Amino acid sequence: MLQDALHRRAIRRIVIIKPTALGDVVQSLPLLPALKQRFPEATIAWVIQAGLTDVLAGHPDLAECIPYHRQGNWRDWQRLLTTLWSRKFDLAIDMQGLLRTGVMTLATRAPIRLGLETAREGSRWALTHVVPESSRQVPAWERYLRVLDAVQADRTQARTTLSISQSDLDWTALQLAELPRPLIAVHPGARWETKRWPVEKFAELLHRAATEWQAGVVILGSQAECADADQLAQILQRNTDAPVIRNLTGQTTLKQLAAILQRVDAVISNDSGPMHLAAGLGTPTLGIFTCTDASRSGPGGVMHELVSTRVACAASYCKTCPHTGAAHLACFRELDVDRVWQALRKLLHKNSVIDRNSAAA
Repeated sequence: MLQDALHRRAIRRIVIIKPTALGDVVQSLPLLPALKQRFPEATIAWVIQAGLTDVLAGHPDLAECIPYHRQGNWRDWQRLLTTLWSRKFDLAIDMQGLLRTGVMTLATRAPIRLGLETAREGSRWALTHVVPESSRQVPAWERYLRVLDAVQADRTQARTTLSISQSDLDWTALQLAELPRPLIAVHPGARWETKRWPVEKFAELLHRAATEWQAGVVILGSQAECADADQLAQILQRNTDAPVIRNLTGQTTLKQLAAILQRVDAVISNDSGPMHLAAGLGTPTLGIFTCTDASRSGPGGVMHELVSTRVACAASYCKTCPHTGAAHLACFRELDVDRVWQALRKLLHKNSVIDRNSAAA
């Protein structure tokens, strides 16, 4: 029994193993304050992909980030495993459940090694205990909170905290200073082809927002998503009734991205890391779902709106479309602008975004 194991020993060193990806890391962040309250004498470390360490840097409940180099060589792996071996952790929590994280979990030598029912690729053999009712049928954000239930931590203490510097806050204020309210951030990119709702549809959606509410727009994304962002900006700028826009794609650090997402009135995004970051920070978020399942992969909370395609192969989790001909990316055609527009109107009205900005005008 897990509780017996926890009671038999003092938990002084904890490691969370959740190296990737941004959305998953963000959804796991709320565990930190609850774990720290449950084990106040413990130091907590996190194994994180090197490119994502900025998200965790400076967190008040985190003692150490242990970098994982996804494209690293054998020396990088050896260094990581040696570090995990040497720390003498009492509790290791594998939140990823893949072969590589199973190897990391074993390397900790922690007497208590906890993971989810979703563990695959043999990683479950590295665990001593499995979180009950944490299968893929459970929404991801709820699965992670059930880790807290398993160790008898108070899930009401779970919250998303980021340490954002004053310089990043000042930079953000400067970038957004001339944009009108309501201010909508949009993330039109995504790693998977099947997650990227067409740029032209984003443009039509934002044109309607500008026409009805005189909304301002800030376009966000990584360097790899500049092509989609530039196309969106060009379409909007060609329109005589275009919103006032700022394209910051590829120009922000992760902390600056978070600072922007905190300051805007609403966020529109494909299923992606920025969507989860915005929702975790408490900004009303409209999530667009084509190949993934909104109920399983979307953020929790009644303040957000999630809209999904209704094609037969919806929520297939295919990174590229397996169909050809007329069926190729049919989810993009089926999910029309009208349906997403209605979801956006509902999002802004139920969160009083329109009323708040009308009163301030």
